[in-house]
Amino acid sequence: MSAGSLFAQEDAILWRAENALQWGDFRAAPPAGKKVAATTASGLSYNYSGKGVGGKYKLDFQVDAFFYPDKSWYHPDLVDSVILSHEQLHFDISELYARKFRKILSQRVFSENVREEVKELFAEINRELSLFQDRYDLETDFSRNRGAQLEWNARISRELGKDL
Repeated sequence: MSAGSLFAQEDAILWRAENALQWGDFRAAPPAGKKVAATTASGLSYNYSGKGVGGKYKLDFQVDAFFYPDKSWYHPDLVDSVILSHEQLHFDISELYARKFRKILSQRVFSENVREEVKELFAEINRELSLFQDRYDLETDFSRNRGAQLEWNARISRELGKDL
């Protein structure tokens, strides 16, 4: 039997389809410069236990996407509902990658090095997530390209709808 975990912060907000972020959820103090309107800190957390024989392990696991209020901030005079939807999509993208990680864990048979294998998979998912988040910001110009923002909103909504 093997077990491992990476837990979210105590005050983190668990992703739920019915719970949209509000500006009140962004509790960190914004930096003095006003070049960026808002920042969303979100990420993945997991825990698991493994059962197996003969060096082949299947996992019982939980993977969640979280928003971190104490690391997320905004400048009230620079934001609007479009920017809030942009920040929400960062959180939604984290949920998409939580689903991707769940799928990988559910389909994989692990060796006796299950702990190291899960850590490597988690690191790879986080690399992919980071690149995807960067691409989202680049293509939407941080929500300033309203047409691209609407396209991303529709795309992520479709992706989230596939697994619900």
